[in-house]
Amino acid sequence: MLIFDSNVQELKYRVLKEVVRLSSRNELPAKLYDIPRTIVPGPKATMRCCIYRERAIVEERVKMAMGGSPDNKNVVEVIDIACEECPSKRFLVTETCQGCIAHRCQSACPAKAITFVNHKAVIDPEKCKGCGQCMRACPYHAITEQERPCINACKAKAILLDEQNKADIDPDKCIRCGACVRQCPFGAIVDKSYVLDVLRMIRESNNGENFRVYAAVAPAIASQFSYAKVGQVAAGLYKMGFNRVVEAALGADIVAHKEAEELVEKEFLTTSCCPAFVQYIKANFPELENNISSNASPMVETARLIKAVDKTAKVVFIGPCIAKKMEFQKEELKGVVDSVITFEELQAIFGGLDIRLEELEERKLSDASYFGRIFARNGGVTEAVSNALEEKHLDFQVDPAICDGLEECRAALIKASKGKLAENFIEGMACVGGCAGGAACISLNHAVKNKMNIDNYAKQAHREISEFVPVR
Repeated sequence: MLIFDSNVQELKYRVLKEVVRLSSRNELPAKLYDIPRTIVPGPKATMRCCIYRERAIVEERVKMAMGGSPDNKNVVEVIDIACEECPSKRFLVTETCQGCIAHRCQSACPAKAITFVNHKAVIDPEKCKGCGQCMRACPYHAITEQERPCINACKAKAILLDEQNKADIDPDKCIRCGACVRQCPFGAIVDKSYVLDVLRMIRESNNGENFRVYAAVAPAIASQFSYAKVGQVAAGLYKMGFNRVVEAALGADIVAHKEAEELVEKEFLTTSCCPAFVQYIKANFPELENNISSNASPMVETARLIKAVDKTAKVVFIGPCIAKKMEFQKEELKGVVDSVITFEELQAIFGGLDIRLEELEERKLSDASYFGRIFARNGGVTEAVSNALEEKHLDFQVDPAICDGLEECRAALIKASKGKLAENFIEGMACVGGCAGGAACISLNHAVKNKMNIDNYAKQAHREISEFVPVR
């Protein structure tokens, strides 16, 4: 049984599923414009003011499902017609205002924006400067701050407002973490999808006769697909047409050892496995760029290892991360990873191809170690690097700043930029919870359970990290 975090996520699934279904039947060009009516049959609107707007929004979502605008190089776009122009930052007096006689809110307001009507505080939005002094002064906490969900979600401060008060994305500040995609209650911000590229690649492989297509699956898979086992998901990938399914945690094992050696050499290091975190440093703390680990991400290491063995291989990374769609297209990485799809998209592909995971016999995965698999959750990289130092007999003590989400990353980076950070290793994850909290996860409502599932999956690993990386 499919479970969605929200109606927005379900709408995304239905659009992607229909695109995949029509593509698999070679009906996509002919029936492309039927999709909005399939998703929104009418006669009454269920999400917006009218079915015509609903269908127009679906039409834009179909474009994103097919790769989005080639003129917009960002992997995240705003669908203008879907944006509700939500109120920007403002302060509101709630019904919990007690009408007290102290009037501390009024006294604290430098703009003289607060008056009293029937003994209750009222804020004049024309005068309010948004400083928040009234909210902090109220002893009843009766004044609340309201911010647009997309702006509130974007810790990189990349969401702007255009002349029509619609959301706009600053490409220079955007780190493609996808937080705004996940948090917009109207689904007006969407990530481009490359599902059709992947399906085309599989078809052109001709069952592996022309070339083999590999699925490199992120270890966060253990926290997804609650209705099926990891081995059944792997079986679904084989049924979908992949010639081999490989754990991206294999690349994580390699990264852990390389990062341990580099940490010893540089004595201060920030991790490089999260592309959104790396982009954030480059955009906001260029003075720390030389401290970013020079090692590739586990996705890239896995792809390079596959292509070293199979020269004609095509590699598709499958994970919870929207930023990976940016990473694989970087000029210096062109041709290493051939495409990226997310767990959300994978679920839609299974639906569109009528692949029922719960009915499949498991195909076990055994490419990685315990430490490679725990890269998927917050703190896992640090554990893996510490273990690598021990295995390599390197005399160095890791003192980590484990940053859970971009706000904690920013706090650590500010200290580091001023030479005031006590720790020597910053594990940076843009998403709270690490990859298990990625914006393109199927479910984010069970953070503790997701972490437990990843740890349990890691404990099932039958290999040691030393099997992949030579130990000194």
